[in-house]
This record gives sequence, C-alpha cells and structure tokens, in this order.
Amino acid sequence: MTTGVRRRMGVEERRQQLIGVALDLFSRRSPDDVSIDEIASAAGISRPLVYHYFPGKLSLYEAALKRASDDLASRFVEPHEGPLGERLLRVMGRYFDFVDDHGPGFSALMRGGPAVGSSTTNALIDSVRQAAYDQIMSHLRVENPPARLELVVRSWISLAESTALIWLDGRRIPRAELEVQLVQDFAALAAVAAAHDTELATLLSNLLKQEPGDGPFTDLAARLLSLASS
Repeated sequence: MTTGVRRRMGVEERRQQLIGVALDLFSRRSPDDVSIDEIASAAGISRPLVYHYFPGKLSLYEAALKRASDDLASRFVEPHEGPLGERLLRVMGRYFDFVDDHGPGFSALMRGGPAVGSSTTNALIDSVRQAAYDQIMSHLRVENPPARLELVVRSWISLAESTALIWLDGRRIPRAELEVQLVQDFAALAAVAAAHDTELATLLSNLLKQEPGDGPFTDLAARLLSLASS
C-alpha cells in the first residue's frame, strides 16, 4: 500500500491556486461576503499562509479581478467572418456565459465591491471596456471613427453592462431573447446616429447589405416596419 504525498507548490503556482479559489467563491457570493478564512479553508491552507502570498483581501481581490477581466475581455474576440449581426450575437452569447457563471462577482465588480475606489480596480474595468471597444471597431473596419460612431459603440458597451446587471436581478427575461435584443440595440443606436452623419450612414448601409434575411438586424427592420404600419 502506498501513501500519497502532498506536493509542495511553488510560489506562483500557489498564488494562482488562491486566485482560482477566490474567483470560485466570488462567483457564488459577493466578494464582500467572502472572508480570508473561507479562501484559506477552500485552498486547504492556513489563514497566515494566505497572507504570505497576498498582503490582504484587497490585493487578492484585485488579482482575481485581473484574471476575470482578462477572461471577460477575451469574450469579445471574434473572427472577422460572416455578417456583423451574427458576430455580435456570438459575442453576446459568450458575454452572458461569463455573467451567468460569475453573477455575484460580476455584480460586485460593476457596482463596487471591497475594492471601491481602488485605482487598480477602476483600471481593470476600463481595460475590459476598451478591449470591447477596440474589437467592435475592428469588426467595423474603422481606424479613425467619427465622433458619433465612437459614441454609439461606447454607449452600447455601457448598455450591455447595465442590461446584464438588471437581468441578474431576477432573470425575468429569457437570456437568449436578451442577447438578440442587445444586438438589435446596437443596430438601433447606429441607425439613429447615421441619420445625423453621412459617413456613418454609408458605413451602416454597407453593413446592412451583407445581412441575411433571417439575421438579427433584418429581423429588427421587419419588426419596426410592422409596427409603423399597424
């Protein structure tokens, strides 16, 4: 009979383990409600050992937030193939996968958790927003966006954030419907801006020509026409 020997973890390996444990706990409860003792217990180590790798809960929270923000930013990466509406719909699917899996942590991040006022926390949140913005602009193939287009994209990113937070509070709208609605929100915001900007109108017109008859953008147009004629 052989007896298992616990392998001693290296410094970076232990840090990554603690970050993973913290993220798992934060995904189920607000970081405010998770103690260092719980993190230590879940990791199978003592409380003082946690402080050996992280000076306090805030530093561990920020490290976990960095991993989560990298994960969330990666959800906006999408191949530049196919109609834009379908691409955005896939992005929204992955975005809500993250929101669904990390509800309390996502809510704490956007509404303010134990790191309120932390410049590191604010910078990480902004980095996710900027990554999303850069990805959307790359899909639009615009290097120097007109002011109204920048406003549309940044407003839509904020709308996606606020929509996800409201959805988490009761999940009263089916998730799949909400994902389509957000994609159509993008088209609606762009259409309103295009009515005031000829450059944006040309861009939007070219994009719509590539949309299939059953795509989310075309579906929105049909619904609006039906509403206007009713």
